[in-house]
Amino acid sequence: MLSDSELQRYGRQILLPGFDVAGQERLRAGTALVLGLGGLGSSAALYLAAAGVGKLRLVDGDAVELSNLQRQIAHTEQDLGCNKAESAAAAIRQHNALVAVDVVPRQLDETGLAALVLDVDVVLDCSDNYPIRYALNRACLARGVPLVSAAAVRTEGQLTVIDPASGTACYRCLYPRADTDAALSCSESGVLGPVVGVMGSLQALEAIKCLADFGTPLRGKLLLLDFATLETRRLSVSPRPGCADCGAPL
Repeated sequence: MLSDSELQRYGRQILLPGFDVAGQERLRAGTALVLGLGGLGSSAALYLAAAGVGKLRLVDGDAVELSNLQRQIAHTEQDLGCNKAESAAAAIRQHNALVAVDVVPRQLDETGLAALVLDVDVVLDCSDNYPIRYALNRACLARGVPLVSAAAVRTEGQLTVIDPASGTACYRCLYPRADTDAALSCSESGVLGPVVGVMGSLQALEAIKCLADFGTPLRGKLLLLDFATLETRRLSVSPRPGCADCGAPL
């Protein structure tokens, strides 16, 4: 049962039709893994904590640099040189002490990722390289846990929810090879800070919908946004026959 303090803190979302106290209790019972505490992960983790997700597992082996502060809002000048997962955890504890935070301040290989998704309810891929994205995709497929994947570069963003239980296209279905424009990095191509902020917020939104059983998550859809023009496209995506990761039938 929610305490009086929790009812007051989360009252605005509890008021939502279809969310109610039951949705808030499901959030409190849930665990979300956020891989990458840069631009996407900063916004995503802070909004998940603010919403009252019971436990967050934060994974990042990088340290905060001055060039990060333009868009990675979980970190401040005082955090320069600190591990990003530790820095984000400190920001979360300041914002909502009710949220349990599990910090993993290192880079992980596929075996390590597989172990970390064993006891989580949703995973947010906020990483910035293909090997990690593919490894996380396989780990979530093996565990059957929903994966909220986003990317942002320049003024463009994309978002999808991969749900093994629903038979959606997996990440490898969407990007069979790591040699497309989507592989561009912010350090090479630039990015506007609000672009990653909005995309990370959308990741948090989709994760909240999955955890609280609220609304309709973006399963089997790919949302594409161009923030230079605010043009939006929503595409239906299907499993790729013969996919090496999810084994979709030919």
